[in-house]
Amino acid sequence: MSESARVAYFSMEVGVDPLVPTYSGGLGILAGDLLRSAADLALPVVGITLLHRAGYFDQSIDATGMQREAPVRWNPADRLELQQPRVVVKLNGRKVTVQAWKYTVKPTHAKGGEVPVYFLDTDVPDNEPEDRQITDALYGGDHRHRLTQEGLLGIAGIYMLRALGCSNLQTYHMNEGHGALVTVELLAEYSFKRRSSPADPEVVAAARRACAFTTHTPVAAGHDQFPLDMVFEVLGEQSAIHEGMPYVQNHQLNMTRLALFYSGFTSAVARRHAEVSREMFPGAQIDYITNGIHAPTWASPEIQSVLDRQCPNWRADFREIRRALFAPDDGIASAHAAAKRRLLDLVRKQTGVSMKEDVFTIGFARRATAYKRGDLLVSDPDRLRAIASHAGAIQIIYAGKAHPKDFQGKEIIQRIIERLRALAPGIQGVFLQNYDMTLAKSLVAGVDLWLNNPVLPLEASGTSGMKAALNGVPSLSTADGWWLEGCVEGVTGWTIGRDSFEVNAASHAPTPPEEDAASLYKHLEKDILPMYYHDRPMWLQVMRHSIALNGSQFNSNRPMAEYAELAYHLPRA
Repeated sequence: MSESARVAYFSMEVGVDPLVPTYSGGLGILAGDLLRSAADLALPVVGITLLHRAGYFDQSIDATGMQREAPVRWNPADRLELQQPRVVVKLNGRKVTVQAWKYTVKPTHAKGGEVPVYFLDTDVPDNEPEDRQITDALYGGDHRHRLTQEGLLGIAGIYMLRALGCSNLQTYHMNEGHGALVTVELLAEYSFKRRSSPADPEVVAAARRACAFTTHTPVAAGHDQFPLDMVFEVLGEQSAIHEGMPYVQNHQLNMTRLALFYSGFTSAVARRHAEVSREMFPGAQIDYITNGIHAPTWASPEIQSVLDRQCPNWRADFREIRRALFAPDDGIASAHAAAKRRLLDLVRKQTGVSMKEDVFTIGFARRATAYKRGDLLVSDPDRLRAIASHAGAIQIIYAGKAHPKDFQGKEIIQRIIERLRALAPGIQGVFLQNYDMTLAKSLVAGVDLWLNNPVLPLEASGTSGMKAALNGVPSLSTADGWWLEGCVEGVTGWTIGRDSFEVNAASHAPTPPEEDAASLYKHLEKDILPMYYHDRPMWLQVMRHSIALNGSQFNSNRPMAEYAELAYHLPRA
C-alpha cells in the first residue's frame, strides 16, 4: 500500500476508532470519516497524524456542574501496530526521534481498499524527557508547544512517509492549518533537487501542484499565528519564511496564509463558509466541498437494516440512500424506537434518570463554547415549561466537552445543568459526561430532534446534524453551515431565525439570542410538537426525507470523490 499511495492526508487529529482517543471533536471525526470513505472508494490515500497518549481528556462533572479533566491513558499497542522505521527531526535546537504506529482503515464492502493511517509518536527512550511529551496531549501546552507539534506533523510527517516507502505521492492534503509546514518541507525538497532557492518560480509551482488545503475556521482567532522569533527557535532558520512574504505579517507567521499561498487547490467546508473565508482572506481562491459523514459508521444497526432492504448497494454508492424515500413507515418507526430505547437505557445507567420512550426527546451535543450557544434552549425556563404543558411533554439530553482553557465554555455547561435541575420535575433533562464517538452514535440515532443554534456565520459546516439525519432525526438549526444546503423547511427539519420557506441566509447578520430563542420556542410550540404528537404519518415523512435527502447528499463518499477529482486529480474509477 505504501508504494501505491498517491495522496497523503495530514490532520492534527483523526478519529479512527472509539478506542483510539486521538480526537477532540468535529475536525478529527471528519478526518476519520473521509479516510473511511477513501477506503470504501479504493482511493490511494495514506493518513498522517499524531499519537496523543493522554487523549483529549476524560470529562467528569462535579456536584456544582463544573467540568473536571483528567488524562485518558490508553495503550497504543492494543489497537495500533508499531512500524520499524524511525526518523529524526530537529525541533527546539535538539534532535528528536520519531516513531510511527499504523492503523488500517478497512472498507465496508468488497470493492473498496485498505487505507493506512500513521500516528507519529515522540515517546521514545532516545529523546529528552520534554521531547517525549511533544505528542502526548491534543491541543495541550502553550503556544510554543503547539508550534512544535505542527512542526512534527508537517516536517517529520514528510520524513516518515519517505521512510515508510511512500515514494509515489503526488498530492499532500492539509486538513486545517496545523499541517501547513508540509509546504516548507516540500519547498526544501524541491529546491534541493533543482539546486535552487525555495523562491524559484518552478519550485513554487511544483509545491502548488502538490499541495491541497482545507480550511475549517470562520473565526480569525482560530487561525494559528506564531512570532517569527519563535518559529526560528523551534524550527531553525527557514529560507521560505521571512518578512515580506504574504504569509508573514507584523512579524507573525500565519499558518493558514502559508497553506493558502502554496496550495493549488483550497476549499472551505460548506458554501457559506467559502464566502466567509474569502472575506477573511481577500484575493484567495477558495472553493468549497461541503462535508459529509460516513454512513456505515453512523447509521444505527436498525437503520442499516432498513437501508439493506430498501437500497442494498448503499454502502458502495451513497446515492442509493435516496431510495429510503420508499421505506415503509413501520420499518422507520421500529428502527428509531430501538435506537431510542438503547439511548434511554444508557441515560439511566449513567445518570440514574429514567426517561420515557413516548416523550419527545431533544438532543444537543457538541463542543461547549460561546458561539455554539448550548444554553439557548433553556434560556427561558418558564416559556419552555409552558410549551411542554400544553403542546406536549419534552425531555432534553445534553453532552459535550469544553476545552480545558475555555472557562466560558465551562460556565455554559454549569448553567445548562443548573437550568435542567430547575426545570424538573416538569421537564426531565440530563447532561451526559464524556462525549465521544460511542456516545455520539447513541445520541444521533436515539433522540427525536437534533438541535443546533450557533451564532451566524460561525459554524463552518457542522456534521452532527448530518449523522442525526441519516438516522431519521430531523434538525432544528440556525441557517448556517451545512444546514443552509440541507434544510427543506418542514420536510427535513426547521430553521431558527426566519419564517419564510426560502433557506438562503448568505446575507443574514447575527440575530440577538433572545430573538433566536423566541424562534426556537415558536417552532417547538407551533410546528414540531403538534406534528410529533398529533400527526404521526407526517412526522414519519419528515424522518424519511431526512434519511433519503440529507443522508444521501451529506455522505462522506461524496466529498471524498470531489477531493479525488478536484484536488487529487485521480482518474475516475
